This record gives sequence, C-alpha cells and structure tokens, in this order.
Amino acid sequence: MIALEARDGVARLTLDRPAALNALDRALTGALEQALERVAAMDDVTVLVLAGRGRAFCAGNDLKEMATLAPAEAEALAGRQAALMARFARLPQVTIAAIDGPALGGGLMLALAQDLRVASDRARLGLPEVTLGFNPAYGIARLLDVVGGGPARDLLLTGRTLHASEALRMGLVNRVVAPPTLETAVAALAADVARAPRGGLAASKAIVAALRAGAPGGEAQAFAAALGTPAARERLAAFARRPGKG
Repeated sequence: MIALEARDGVARLTLDRPAALNALDRALTGALEQALERVAAMDDVTVLVLAGRGRAFCAGNDLKEMATLAPAEAEALAGRQAALMARFARLPQVTIAAIDGPALGGGLMLALAQDLRVASDRARLGLPEVTLGFNPAYGIARLLDVVGGGPARDLLLTGRTLHASEALRMGLVNRVVAPPTLETAVAALAADVARAPRGGLAASKAIVAALRAGAPGGEAQAFAAALGTPAARERLAAFARRPGKG
C-alpha cells in the first residue's frame, strides 16, 4: 500500500495503489496511520516528502468502497482520515507534497495537509464531491486557511478541476515544474529545507498550527528556547566568525 524510505535527513512516503490512482480506502488509511507513527519517531529525519506512484498523486476516496459503506461506517472512516490529516500537521518534520497527475477530493485535502506543495504541470486539482451529491468530509478549514474564502467557495461549490498553473495563481500550490523535473525539484527543495536545524523548523511549524487553531503562538518562548540549543549556538557562532561580521 505504501513505501517509506529515508536518507540524508529526508524521508519519502509513497502511496502505492497505482491501479486505483492511489485512492484512499480503509486499508490505505490504516497504512498511512502506521507510517506516520514511524515517521514521527525518526529523530534523524527533518523533511518528509509525500508522493503517489504511477499516474496520480491521489484521486481521492475510493468511490467503489464508499458505495458499500453504511452512513455510520462512512462517518467513522471520515473521522479517521480527518485525524490523519491533523497528524501530518503535528509531525516535527516539514512535509512536502509532490503532486503529479490528479489530486482530487480527499487527495487534494491530503496535499493541503502538507506544509508545502510542488506540482508538475500535468497535475490537476479539485473537489468534485458536490457534483456527486455530497460535501468534502474533512479539510475545509484548512482549505480556507490556504487560499481564502473566495477561492475556497469556488472549489467547493463548482466542483471544477484546476490546471496546476491556476492552482499556483490561487495559492493552492507553492511551485509548478515540468513533469520530468518534479522528482529532482522536490528533492532539491527537501535537501535545502533539511539543511536547517530541525528544532527551529519544528518550532515554526508548531507556532503556525497553534495560531491557526486560535491559540497563542508562543513565538517568544520558542525563540528563547531555540537560542539555547547546540545547533543554534553553533550556527550563530559560525555566522559571527564570517568576514565582515562583528
């Protein structure tokens, strides 16, 4: 269902249901839950890249399975998937979605659960749920946070699919690259982020999550605590030794 590998401070988590366009079903949801517990325990990993194998990032929830679920079962699965999206936000690692092909419905919400999103020019993003007679089961608050009310309503109420370039203009993705360069572009971004000490990145991510939840961010306290870490001390000392610095 998934592949997880780590090297040089970067982990890569790949959805591996290519025949189903990496659609989210109960089995894949469970596999992701287990994988994130493993990632959270990887103290030597600073960045997590999330990608899909084959022609899609993630085509959303598995409609064949959804058609067989009773309402109570569907609600329980949606609750698990909402918690899974929140779990990405609580990871100490910076997370990057590498989006190639469709990222629709729950697949778009999965991409939105990541800190950064890089799309290939052939990526297509949207929330088609309304055209099928129901609403997204989770992630609407995060969508509003990322793109704002007007664009979010556009996506939610029309069900239309966006080309990657329009998604970039909307702020739904951070970068768009040519399809052959997606993997190398994401790897370069991940390596660049991973050069920073993990403590400061984790603190910044936690502050954003707190502010988004309406809680105090605690920036000053986190800043003071970070200054006392060996990594920050070493980098400050190295910066002070640079030519032209006092």
